[in-house]
Amino acid sequence: MQKLTTPLKNEGQPTQPNVLFVTVDQWAAGMFGHAGHPVIQTPTIDQLARLGTRFSNAYSESPICIPARRTIMTGQTPRSHGDRSFMPAEPMPRQPLLAQCFRDAGYQATAIGKLHVFPQRDRIGFDDTLLAEEGRPQLGAVDDYDMFLSDQGHTGQQFMHGMSNNDYQTRPWHLPESLHVTNWITRTAALSIKRRDPTRPAFWHVSYSHPHPPLVPLSDYLDMYRDVEIDLPVSGTWAEKMDDLPSALRVVRNYWPTIHSPEQHRALRRAYYALCTQIDHQIRILMGTLREENLLDNTIIMLTADHGDMLGQHGLWAKTLFYEGSANVPMILVGTAGCDRIDPGALDHRLVGLQDIMPTLLDLADIAIPSSVEGLSMVGEKRRETLFGECGEGRNATRMLRDNRYKLIWYPANSCVQLFDLENDPQEMHDLSKVAACQAVREKLEAALVKELYGSDLDWLKNGQLAGYDPGPFHAKPNRALAGQRGLHYPPPPVDDPNRSANRPAA
Repeated sequence: MQKLTTPLKNEGQPTQPNVLFVTVDQWAAGMFGHAGHPVIQTPTIDQLARLGTRFSNAYSESPICIPARRTIMTGQTPRSHGDRSFMPAEPMPRQPLLAQCFRDAGYQATAIGKLHVFPQRDRIGFDDTLLAEEGRPQLGAVDDYDMFLSDQGHTGQQFMHGMSNNDYQTRPWHLPESLHVTNWITRTAALSIKRRDPTRPAFWHVSYSHPHPPLVPLSDYLDMYRDVEIDLPVSGTWAEKMDDLPSALRVVRNYWPTIHSPEQHRALRRAYYALCTQIDHQIRILMGTLREENLLDNTIIMLTADHGDMLGQHGLWAKTLFYEGSANVPMILVGTAGCDRIDPGALDHRLVGLQDIMPTLLDLADIAIPSSVEGLSMVGEKRRETLFGECGEGRNATRMLRDNRYKLIWYPANSCVQLFDLENDPQEMHDLSKVAACQAVREKLEAALVKELYGSDLDWLKNGQLAGYDPGPFHAKPNRALAGQRGLHYPPPPVDDPNRSANRPAA
């Protein structure tokens, strides 16, 4: 009789590192235990920060969903990939993309969760994409999560909780826990890990769609914060009077005009934190699956977000802005067990952007970085002195220039400039733009910002200086769509122009 033998632990496995690239949606860098937040519970991600390096000055160059994701997948700035204002019908640029570079190097590449591309079934270089696209069947595709709900007997009921995808009301999740989109993304990703080709390295992109609204957490996670004193948003002196705000901020205030009581603020934050902790716990399942498949020690892990959420800070909500709550994103990088290029438990203060993700992961996997990539490897020696950000057009336009200490924000409408000393004022409570002692800093950053401007932005300069333009009277538009409210999705809504599905503040 032939003797049966147990294969060696790593026999037949590839030597190249696997990559687990996790993104969360609308989760700011300050909203973690490791970042010093007094309330939120994120034990798993805190442990990842201890295992690897955390980049404290990581920013979304255009803090809104589609432009941010294009930056991640191309390694380029919004200027190069072509979107700084949310263009839902714009295909991904046909140039070397993150997943395709891994595949060209022999990797199997799978994406699970939210990609936010058009057409929705464009795989943008992945071998396969298993989608949870927040209920956008009118763009021409039914996503995999919707199909899963239908298989479970809940066809078209994803949004029957009644909460909006871009608004700030809350209630508990309305279906069984196993049907929550966060759990589906995790389970689907874990199955993908188990179903991998064991002879090839793997690149997994796991993209969670929360804590982005709708704010519909599981009741068990709400209960974790039931008896906890929830913190309240802060507001700077510059944000006190509506009439004194830049036009772009008045647009945001008009879009979410509700004045919340302290308890309403706490209820919204409690729901948001519950969604965050649920994701944190689900990441444990991914880690456990990698461990049990004997892959954990040979897997690079990166976690980031497309942007944050103001959550009432300075009386503002959601994203599109360059305050820390909106633009400063988590960036955690964990190497393989034997990696000597990533320091465990380190805090790196260099300026990084989402454009740096692609070159960093390719660098760590020893894959050539395409010439089209503009970002810098976060494990390389080269560092930038400033980082430019841009979001929106017209009245909504906002531009940012960040150096190692200060942040300058420019609103071209009426040419409003703000200046913050993030070293001494990390919550941006005090605008220093008119402080005499800070004028040299302001002039230096304005000059650097001018060098970054291009296209129609050049019309807002005069003699090489920031001049802006007169946007005319502010006429608020009513929010008739309830911030992108979804309805019953069976029968599915008719296919529509993707641009009509875009919901963001406008004036």
